[in-house]
Formats: sequence, structure tokens, C-alpha cells
Amino acid sequence: MACTRPPSAPRSAISNVNETSVFLEWIPPADTGGRKDVSYYIACKKCNSHSGLCEACGGHVRYLPQQTGLKNTSVMMVDLLAHTNYTFEIEAVNGVSDQNPGARQFVSVNVTTNQAAPSPVSSVKKGKITKNSISLSWQEPDRPNGIILEYEIKYFEKDQETSYTIIKSKETTITADGLKPGSAYVFQIRARTAAGYGGFSRRFEFETSPVLAASRDQSQIPIIVVSVTVGVILLAVVIGFLLSGSCCDHGCGWASSLRAVAYPSLTWRCGYSKAKQDPEEEKMHFHNGHIKLPGVRTYIDPHTYEDPNQAVHEFAKEIEASCITIERVIGAGEFGEVCSGRLKLQGKREFPVAIKTLKVGYTEKQRRDFLGEASIMGQFDHPNIIHLEGVVTKSKPVMIVTEYMENGSLDTFLKKNDGQFTVIQLVGMLRGIASGMKYLSDMGYVHRDLAARNILINSNLVCKVSDFGLSRVLEDDPEAAYTTRGGKIPIRWTAPEAIAFRKFTSASDVWSYGIVMWEVMSYGERPYWEMTNQDVIKAVEEGYRLPSPMDCPAALYQLMLDCWQKDRNSRPKFDEIVSMLDKLIRNPSSLKTLVNASSRVSNLLVEHSPVGSGAYRSVGEWLEAIKMGRYTEIFMENGYSSMDAVAQVTLEDLRRLGVTLVGHQKKIMNSLQEMKVQLVNGMVPL
Repeated sequence: MACTRPPSAPRSAISNVNETSVFLEWIPPADTGGRKDVSYYIACKKCNSHSGLCEACGGHVRYLPQQTGLKNTSVMMVDLLAHTNYTFEIEAVNGVSDQNPGARQFVSVNVTTNQAAPSPVSSVKKGKITKNSISLSWQEPDRPNGIILEYEIKYFEKDQETSYTIIKSKETTITADGLKPGSAYVFQIRARTAAGYGGFSRRFEFETSPVLAASRDQSQIPIIVVSVTVGVILLAVVIGFLLSGSCCDHGCGWASSLRAVAYPSLTWRCGYSKAKQDPEEEKMHFHNGHIKLPGVRTYIDPHTYEDPNQAVHEFAKEIEASCITIERVIGAGEFGEVCSGRLKLQGKREFPVAIKTLKVGYTEKQRRDFLGEASIMGQFDHPNIIHLEGVVTKSKPVMIVTEYMENGSLDTFLKKNDGQFTVIQLVGMLRGIASGMKYLSDMGYVHRDLAARNILINSNLVCKVSDFGLSRVLEDDPEAAYTTRGGKIPIRWTAPEAIAFRKFTSASDVWSYGIVMWEVMSYGERPYWEMTNQDVIKAVEEGYRLPSPMDCPAALYQLMLDCWQKDRNSRPKFDEIVSMLDKLIRNPSSLKTLVNASSRVSNLLVEHSPVGSGAYRSVGEWLEAIKMGRYTEIFMENGYSSMDAVAQVTLEDLRRLGVTLVGHQKKIMNSLQEMKVQLVNGMVPL
């Protein structure tokens, strides 16, 4: 036998970064060394971007399924540090690698992790405890992943979890007061950075001190005082509400004064509710309100403000125009130009930004609409939502400044890179979009125009939801069409109930997300191709759904179909979508089962006659129309001389004919598919 030897290095390693996790995938080595016992080892190095020096990652990094002895050609690293440069070296080894005196053979991948929420608080210590209060302290999370902005402390009486209290603190200590004597309370703490909240800590249980023994008569005095006080307040509330109807007609008068006695912290106004509490009121609310509160901030519609400028300055930071350098125009918006440039803030390094400008000669309404998007964007803080740096309103031109996304809009980027990404990379993009939409849904915000053209992508292939100027999109976007109720909506991306009844919800955003999935997996193909908007509405209403993109994993296409359920209550929620995509990423083998090519159209379309020659008079004319005329002679030589014969072509047939380029295969198959689609109910007979 010939001597065996160590294998060569693995090939074509690619990475997919998701916050502080990295997924690596590679192709086995070209030379296995004449042995079958090949496995893989992953070396992780953390690198300093300034000095260029690297060091071993350490034991805090977890490898799924493992770091050494890997049999699969993929691995996921989790618990990495945020905003950190890493180098991963993938080495193939076999039974004689230890005997090799030469240099290691490996392939390396350099990545930079993204912004991420902090890790959970791991330990909480009790301090002073009285019969009505518990003081606590804790350590900063092991992995803060940024500057801790505040902590959120959730606590409730044991076995009373449905009624809890939230306290917010910028320090690592708090005192919870107003508790019951001799009672057990459960505490959980989580930290927040610019990336959002981390997970809650495990539950910590502490007990207040019991009530000290006292004489029967003395112990009843506080009870009597409390009872009388409560009675007076209840009486004041009842009288206040009885008089509230006439208050707004005849002036609040003494009834308002009575309410002010009962609730001194509230400002009463006739027929008006404040859009947002004052910060101090919010603080009081969090410290003393024993009510069920959501863990995430709630979106506030800027249109509820009487003065739109107030909303802009509340949610967006004012930037001095002198801090901004505009470098070049990269596009045109409805209100003016979109530019790339640099932003230099005091005490920080200069960094690239995107700048939207408001054109000269604007009306007050245009200015209000332009800055309205900033008022919305400024409320969001998530790694998959475009980040607002600030606005310029005190000088001209008026500007909105956001982070810069090097690769631009997702649909254009995919068209330029047709067939260039692995399925895992595409799923990683979809996971990022779903994560951003989950955040918006949790905030109570409905996007209403989710489409690949409104997703931006950076150099790390991180996708971020953008374009929150809905009224502009609805009125002026070429993808929009009039509905019977007036106004414009992007028909091809919009759920049936939103088209028919203008019923926009997170469930209608889920429908749009399904269309975005289809766009991503088809590399920016136009949904429903050249069907008219009216034909799309009719087909969808009658049960037609987009067929699977070519080479699409069955699990992903099934998720698309779930998003396109007619009953909006049957569609998955965004948190379920994120969870499902995470499972697929952790188990890449689940993505290897593809949708059966023969059923891509037939299982979705109603019965129809064979494709005729009404649209194209010859095979050559059809191929020329889709710019594939180079294959005319090959088709004719192999017996595909009529459009009826061409209609039966499969992907395997194309490969047999020598059509090997993925982009060409897709263009031909999609054209055939489009012709079949147009036969639905005879919409556009061929």
C-alpha cells in the first residue's frame, strides 16, 4: 500500500454572522491523504483591530456541536463578544496528522461580530431587609456587549406571577418597598444596552421580615387610619367620575380640584389624553405601580403630537451640520437626495453615514412628513433595524442621518449576486429580517410596506429593516395600486385583508415577510412576474400562491405558505418564525430536502391547457425575448422545436442540454413558470 498522509486544507469556507454567533460552512479537502478518517478542528482567535495582534478566544466560546473531532462540514460558535474581530482556522485532520512535521494546512475566515444584547445577570445579593422592603445588589453581566444603559427589575409575590411590578435603575442596587410583611418575593433582573434588553436572570427568592408583636389595640390603629383614608379617596373618585360628563361642557371647576386631591400626579384635560407621560410620571409609575407591564417599550405614533417638532426632538438627536461631511450622491428620495458621507461627533471617531436631505423650496407639510420618518425610526433600537444617528433641523438643508449600509437595498444586491450565496447565508439574511420584525411587532408597530427593496444590507450580510415613511410609499411608489377604498398600497406584498379592508396588523406584515422570503430565495425576482395588480388580487383571492423558487428547501417554502394563510390568525407570529429559522440554521441537513421540481407549479395552479404558441411564434423568438438566444440551436437539435414541447422542460433537461450556468437555468425555468402562471383561470392566455 502507498503511505497515507495528512489531508489538505478544507476549501471555500464561508461565514454567517448573527449578532454574537457565527456559523461556518466549508467544502471537504481535495486530498484526504488516502484515508477515510477525516475530521475537523476549529481554532478561534480574537484579534485587535488596531495592533493586528491575535490571541486565543478562551473557554467562554461554545462550539455547536463541538470544536474537535467534527465530522460535519459546518459548526456554530456562540457566546462571542460583540463588535469584535475574530479569525477562525478550520483544519482537516486524520489518523496520521499528529506525525506531520510540516506546517498545518487550514483555511481561515475573518469576521466581525455585530451589536448584541447583554448576557443575563448571574448573581443577586440581598441587602437590608425590613418588614416592608428588600434591598438588592448585583454584578454587571459577564458579557455586557456594550455600555449598560439601565437595569429592569421585575418582582412579584411568590405564586402571584400574573401581577408584578417593574422597577428601572441605572445603578446595580435597588430597594423594593411597599411589600407585605413575612412574605416571599421573587426577583428577576435584566440589563439593557443600545442593542436592547438581554434575557432575564434566573429567579431569586427573598422574604420580608415578619411583623413584630404588638398590643391588639395598637395594631388596629394603622388599619383604621388606612380604612378611613381609602374610603375618602374612593368617595372622591366616585364623585369625580359622576361629574366628569358635565365637566367638559361646563368647565372642570371644583370637580377637577377634587380629582386633583385624589390623584395629584395626574394632569386632567377635557377630552384629551397625553400622548406620553412625563419622565417623572413614568418613574413614579414604574416604582409604585403594581400592575402588569410589558417588558418592551411601546411605539408612540408621532401624529398624536399636536406639534410634530416636539416628536422629532423627543425621539431624534439634533446634530450640528458642521459635524457632517457629504461625499457623494447615492440615490434620490421623494423629498430630495440620498448621500453617503461621514459623521464626526465630539469625543468619537469619524464614521460613515447615509444622509437624506430635504430639497429646497419645501412646504411645511413636506418638512413634517420628511421628519416624521425620523420620529418613528428614533424610537427603535435593534441590530436588524436601521439605526438613526440624528437629524439636522436648525439649519438648511434639513437632514436625516442614519448608519451607512454598504451593499444598499436587498433586492438590488441579490440581483447583482445571483446564485452566489449558500442556502445557509440566505437563511441568515431571512433570520435577521424576521428578528427585526419581531422587535417591531413587540413594540406595537406595523410596518405595512415590508419588501426586499425596503431592506438594507451591510458588508457583513446583516439585513436591516428600513423605510418607515409609509404615507410616502403608499402614495408615490410605482409598486402601489389604487384600492377600491382610495389610497395606494403595494399590492404584490400586501395581505388580502389589507387590500380589501385596509386591515393592517402584524399578521399582514407576516404575509409580506413570506413574499420577502420568496424574493430572497429567488435572488430578487419580481413577485408574480408581469401579472397586473388586478390579476394578482384575483388570483390570490382564488387561492393561488407563488410557486417555490428554484432549488428552494422544502422547509422554507412551507414557511412561506404558512405566512400566506388566508386566515390571518393561522399565520405564524414573528417570534415563531425566528425560532423556526434558528432551528434550520442549527441543523443545516434539514435544508437539503428541496421542493420537487415537477410539483412547483402543478400543485398550485388550477388545471389548464398546454402552453400554446399565442405568446411566442417560435422557440427562437421566446429565447431571444428572455435574452437566451444562444441556446436556440441546442433546443432545436434536441427536439424542442415547439412551445408545447418546451413547456415540458425540466431542470434536469436543461443540464442535459448543457445549460450549466445557474443564472441561465433560473431565467429559462422562471420564464416557463411565468407562462404557466398566466394561464390561471385564463388571466393572460398564451
